[in-house]
Amino acid sequence: MSAPFRSTHWFSGANMVGFAHRSWMKNQGRPDDLFDGRPVIGICNTWSDLTPCNAHLREIAERVKLGVYESGGFPLEFPVMSLGESNLRPTAMLYRNLTSMDVEESIRGNPIDGVVLLVGCDKTTPATMMGAASCDVPTLVVSGGPMLNGYYKGETVGSGTSIWKFEAEAKAGRMTPAQFCDIESCVARSIGHCMTMGTASTMANMVEVLGMGLPQNAAIPAPDARRYTLAQLAGRRIVEMVREDLRMSKIVTRDAFENAVKVNGAIGGSTNVVIHLIALAGRLGVELTLADWDRWGRDVPTVVDLMPSGRFLMEDFYYAGGLPVVIRALGEAGMIHRDAPTVNGRTLWENCREAENFNPEVIHSLDHPLVAQGGIAVLRGNLAPNGAVIKPSAATPELMKHTGRAVVFESIEDYHARIDDPDLDIDESCVMVLQNCGPVGYPGMSEVGNMTLPAKLLKKGVSDMVRISDARMSGTAYGTVVLHTAPEAAVGGPLALVRNGDRIALDVAERTLQLLVEAAELERRRGAWKAPIFPQTGGYEGLYRKHVLQADQGCDLDFLRGIRGHGVPRDSH
Repeated sequence: MSAPFRSTHWFSGANMVGFAHRSWMKNQGRPDDLFDGRPVIGICNTWSDLTPCNAHLREIAERVKLGVYESGGFPLEFPVMSLGESNLRPTAMLYRNLTSMDVEESIRGNPIDGVVLLVGCDKTTPATMMGAASCDVPTLVVSGGPMLNGYYKGETVGSGTSIWKFEAEAKAGRMTPAQFCDIESCVARSIGHCMTMGTASTMANMVEVLGMGLPQNAAIPAPDARRYTLAQLAGRRIVEMVREDLRMSKIVTRDAFENAVKVNGAIGGSTNVVIHLIALAGRLGVELTLADWDRWGRDVPTVVDLMPSGRFLMEDFYYAGGLPVVIRALGEAGMIHRDAPTVNGRTLWENCREAENFNPEVIHSLDHPLVAQGGIAVLRGNLAPNGAVIKPSAATPELMKHTGRAVVFESIEDYHARIDDPDLDIDESCVMVLQNCGPVGYPGMSEVGNMTLPAKLLKKGVSDMVRISDARMSGTAYGTVVLHTAPEAAVGGPLALVRNGDRIALDVAERTLQLLVEAAELERRRGAWKAPIFPQTGGYEGLYRKHVLQADQGCDLDFLRGIRGHGVPRDSH
């Protein structure tokens, strides 16, 4: 962005406009030379006490500011709505698009030449990137980093993943309530986001492979001093990016998305990332579809042995060499675009070509992967005409081809009311089906797709069953779980037509998901189907339900897609 910078429209000139803006900013004790035409860097902070994963971002912001000052920039921190999946109801995903609007308009309406996005809990990363993409100013992302490894009685425990495991143990009667509660502090023992390869960690990896973060952004633990060093270096670099006019649209291209899809397969990344990257691509005007996800990711081996697909955690991943090791392996195999640009001015390959693997148990070689075909499998059929997804690396191999009798839950409330009823007609061969939990139906498409199995089956030792829904699941979860079924039940998708006793056939290798019911019967059911009536029709929730796109299109609001630019608002003086 060649001088004069965007911010000079606010701060320059010996006139009323310049006087007013400079004067008001000086009430914080800012010296005259900060308004001499230097780049103004916005530090977009998703800090909140209500978002525990992001509670340390105030300290991260101070290190970014220091770096900005060192490079001759003027840092200005601003808050946006923070999205913590742990506390925010009905789901943080409902508000991802709202936060993106907050970010977009905060950038566009203020004297900001470039922005550093401070993120952590999973929705804060796509939300802020989507908002910044719509403005397309120079942007750099700094993730808050994962928590330290958890330990319980000598066993490594991971956020989310171990909770699902121990909940099943408690329901099966193999763990007392007191023992279950003892694990709480063991799982979350430091600042940072989930240290499994859940959605937060996966999105931090996506930031790095998309070229939007500095090398090692993904894995440095939150309490590690090197996380603060990275933040300071990011502050220095964003000033240079503004001077170079290095905007997100120049970095996050279709080639970058292809790299991200392949890396997601290699790390055993979250299914949620499918939705987030499709939404981000839509903001940038880049074509990215479910078919691309399946084609690009299908033959990529999963090599990172992290929960929920494997054994280790993000701290171990960092000590093993982190994401650069994975990118180097894929690059040497000719699987990624090595010339993709990144925020530090070097190509992706230049950043990673000398990476060393210090622990082959954590990061396997491509020749000896954790799973030969990782990635995200995209399923289609009469039950999911617009697609559904499954994560093979976290599924049970024996269930990847399965036909079973449907046991249908019409809502998450129906599921909770009946799942542990001893009289529920269900066995391990059945297919659990959850309806009306998609973008419109929930609303917001909550992480309820990984339905815990019935207590009576857990007590028998059953550990997995095929589960199908229009919901999402936590990136920390595991199992043979089909998600994001589109169109969703609440808008009349075929999932709404499933009845107890229907036969459903899943074949992941063939990428099919079929409801084995005659077409005429399905038409009869469709004619009798009635759309659900929602109690809340106004406010943001009403706006969301009216305009949200389906999962296969990224669940963005239809009117938010595309780059609207960073045009300077009209002078109000």
